[in-house]
Amino acid sequence: MEGFKALILLWCVWVFLLLLSHSSSLEAAKVRHYNFDVEYFFKSVDCFEQLVMGINGQFPGPTIRAEVGDILDINVTNKLSTEGTSIHWHGIRQYGTPWADGSVSISQCAINPGETFNYRFKLNKAGTYFYHGHNGLQVTGGLYGSIIVDLPNGQKEPFHYDDEINLLLSDWWHKSIQEQDVGLTNSIETFRWVWEPQTYRIRIASTASLLSLNLAISNHNMVVVEADGNYVEPFTVDKIDIYSGESYSVLLTTDQNPNQNYWISVGHRDDNVSTTQALTLLNYKGISASILPSFPPPITPPWYDVEERLAFTNKVVALKGTPQPPKYSQRRIHLLGNQDLIDGYLRWGMNGISLSLPSTPYLGSIKFNLTDAFDWNDPPETFPRDYDIYNPPTIHNLVMGNMVYKFQLNEVVDVILQNANSLALNSTAFHPWHLHGHEFWVLGYGNGTFKDGDDEKLFNLKNPPLKNTVVIFPYGWTAIRFRADNPGVWAFHCHMEPHYHTGMGVVFAEGVEYVKRIPEQALACGLTAKMLMNKEGLLLPIVKTI
Repeated sequence: MEGFKALILLWCVWVFLLLLSHSSSLEAAKVRHYNFDVEYFFKSVDCFEQLVMGINGQFPGPTIRAEVGDILDINVTNKLSTEGTSIHWHGIRQYGTPWADGSVSISQCAINPGETFNYRFKLNKAGTYFYHGHNGLQVTGGLYGSIIVDLPNGQKEPFHYDDEINLLLSDWWHKSIQEQDVGLTNSIETFRWVWEPQTYRIRIASTASLLSLNLAISNHNMVVVEADGNYVEPFTVDKIDIYSGESYSVLLTTDQNPNQNYWISVGHRDDNVSTTQALTLLNYKGISASILPSFPPPITPPWYDVEERLAFTNKVVALKGTPQPPKYSQRRIHLLGNQDLIDGYLRWGMNGISLSLPSTPYLGSIKFNLTDAFDWNDPPETFPRDYDIYNPPTIHNLVMGNMVYKFQLNEVVDVILQNANSLALNSTAFHPWHLHGHEFWVLGYGNGTFKDGDDEKLFNLKNPPLKNTVVIFPYGWTAIRFRADNPGVWAFHCHMEPHYHTGMGVVFAEGVEYVKRIPEQALACGLTAKMLMNKEGLLLPIVKTI
């Protein structure tokens, strides 16, 4: 659009805001090829030079833009000298290609230094998504980028906008990911707007490794229209909460006084610390971008506030016409998250099990019935109902484990995520949970311990939002419902990277017998690698047709 420009104004803070360039219209659906080299390089992200993990020398990585029906063919080469890697395509369901999900030890082997892994999968749904590393703490190091999936040519969104901006929000740390890893295992841009009221679609995704964030723009409201790739009933806010793993689209109209600039503010919503907000400017064309606003920036709501967060979350409901959930589930799993010590090390766990991923990826282990690859016993589907969620654990029975929840194909499953006090007194968190390979209906939120029968009367079965990431509030519960309709093995985990890294996740498997033609690259480690050497012919060749 004529007159639209971007000027750089970077403020030295560790939370940062990134503007990624607007792409032109796309061609018809097709195979889109990419070569991604994952590597380290030096970069000053916030006026402090350090090693950054990126792709093809870029941080964040290249934006992928495509249409529904397109096939992405991406060769990811690991140019890190000392560590394995993988890429998870966050929010992409991977129908028929579960090995391309990118979760190490679940759907594939890690990509070792010098190796290349071919990810090839189809884009089935329009929306705002992103990709990120899924091995160790590589999101913390900067391994992420945007995915924008447009509707096919000729189809229109259920809302109007004149242009769009793509934002990745993240936290940034001066400690290296190696320092952070050892710590866990020890006892911006300026926007210039044309002065004629225009409506912009701002696509926002949070690749934060830990923190929940709050975005506000002085004197401007935002209309929320999309969440996690699904349309929602539009609603107007003056600020937006976004948790790690979530994505939103908001509409912003440039209808304010063009003779002054306006603050864009991003603040954190976690813990009682005094970290400065990230600030940049919204700039209309009629005034220099060097002139700061005469008024202070929006104030981030206090970290301990729950009511305002809950009020925003409850406004997110599905747009009319969105598929409704089945009226009843066939199975219900209660998952209690808690924190404890195992052999002197701080770990997170669910129902007393701290997830420790096996050396052989689950997908191949289950497909080929490798009984020694992991613990095939069924994990606990509930927790003691008298568990005191308001205090630290008194019985220290958290153990390491790698069991899998196994579902019948197309089974309708409810998961009740239960929050509880951490190991320290009066300590808890807002945990964002992400499910790979699926979308789920968010049926509701509540305080205290979930009560079957009573609390399910609070479920929203009329217009619950479809999402892939959802938050659990302190000392409360969140209920989701999904259909196990995607053959494969899928991670379900807290998207706060240190929490997942230390065990806060579970694994779901469904219909693995229907998975065909697993590429050799996804099986070339652990017991499946030995199987390939000892039983020639078991493995079908890599397939490049979808």
